[in-house]
Amino acid sequence: MLRIIGVDIGTSLTKAVVFDGAGASVAQASAPSQVRHLPGGAVEQDFEQVLGTVAAVVREVAAQLDGPVDALALTGQGDGVWLRDADGRLVRPAISWLDGRANALLTEWQRTGVSREVFARTGSGLFPGCAGPILAHLDEHEPWSLDRAVVAGYCVDAVLQRLTGEITVDISDASLPFVDPRTRRYDDDAIAACGLGHRKGLLAEPAKPHTVFRLDRTGADLLGLPVGLPVTGGPFDLPACAIGAGVREPGDGILTAGTTLACQVLTTRPEFDPAGEPAGMVLCTPDEDRYLRGMPAMVGTAGLDWACRMLGIEVETIGELLGASAPGANGVRALPFLSSSGERAPFVDAAARAQFTGLSLENSRADLVRALCESIAYAARHCFESAGLTGTLFANGGGVRSAEWTQIFADVLGRPVVIPGDPGVGARGAVLTAAEALSEPFDVDVWASHSRTVDYRPRVAEVYERGYAEYRDSLTSARDQWSR
Repeated sequence: MLRIIGVDIGTSLTKAVVFDGAGASVAQASAPSQVRHLPGGAVEQDFEQVLGTVAAVVREVAAQLDGPVDALALTGQGDGVWLRDADGRLVRPAISWLDGRANALLTEWQRTGVSREVFARTGSGLFPGCAGPILAHLDEHEPWSLDRAVVAGYCVDAVLQRLTGEITVDISDASLPFVDPRTRRYDDDAIAACGLGHRKGLLAEPAKPHTVFRLDRTGADLLGLPVGLPVTGGPFDLPACAIGAGVREPGDGILTAGTTLACQVLTTRPEFDPAGEPAGMVLCTPDEDRYLRGMPAMVGTAGLDWACRMLGIEVETIGELLGASAPGANGVRALPFLSSSGERAPFVDAAARAQFTGLSLENSRADLVRALCESIAYAARHCFESAGLTGTLFANGGGVRSAEWTQIFADVLGRPVVIPGDPGVGARGAVLTAAEALSEPFDVDVWASHSRTVDYRPRVAEVYERGYAEYRDSLTSARDQWSR
């Protein structure tokens, strides 16, 4: 059996996990990454610090094993822009997918039809933290950074370059916003629509599915692993989580309740409605006949962190507070759009902002917390309706550690929710992909056998049917106000 270290390079935490043949973790480690929030909505990361977390967790996990490592499988955060030179050194701090410096530009693109033109060609809805708006913003305000760079890539391929010397990108990362999923190649007209035709040379050629790279001397010294060790670089965390959770049949979906709320549905066709809402994304996967219709909303556990700070409570008390307020939050309603970048799925609006209504002196902080959690679940339902969920729904992320919030998701969605039995779902997906690439696949049926299911409660689901209708009405009214 292969011993593969799966590394998931998240926005705020890097995790490394090794799994046994049954898909249970036998070694794991984690290290925090630093995220800098700057004036003007800018959000950046120090690549060297992020790379240091990768080295730390890999060395820690390798030390826990009683034998050699056979391969390294990378996944991690997508979007943003990580500008590098030929040696893999960043020419400026990494710009996060959370970044909002291009908010005004995106608003102008929505007004002038650029966003719709790109969506019609690639199925990808532009948002401030994706490569198109960021690169266009830099081209106008910081062209010297683009001039110094050899490649404009993402987190995973930046790490891969430093470990192997290879300049490439996984097709899943490249999918947003410039790849036409029907051809799996860059669309020149989409690039030109963003005013970036003269910068196309910064876009690395996507690697072929199941490509295996090798650690070079620099990477080996950094990680303490042998030169020549096989390395795979992707897919990025959204499709990796889908693979790791067990999404395999068309129509199956996965809800990732993390910093943001990522909703994805598996399909066999890369088709999309070019006249539809220009939001979400069509992600290519390692299998050339499988795609993920992704709706990664900007709402999520970051909203709960905000609520904890505002109310002076600890996140560990969320479950207790949810239990202290009834379904419907005693009349309190919320829109959960707390990100300074607005929303990106299932609609895009940089001006989207949160609101609470129905408050009175009789309401408690438990009602506020429950209203926020219910509104995020309504947002998930909106995303899955747009993505076309028809099959089994899986879920992962920090949010599903709360039994009470997971129950709210099941009741609002009106369907059972399957929770994988072992942590590190993104790393699991990366490891399963690496094993396929090395022609020694694991038994995915065995890996999926340790999950548990949270059933929905029909009577409570009826309450949420009314709540969801009110949520959609409130959202329609709010979008009209935001556009003024």
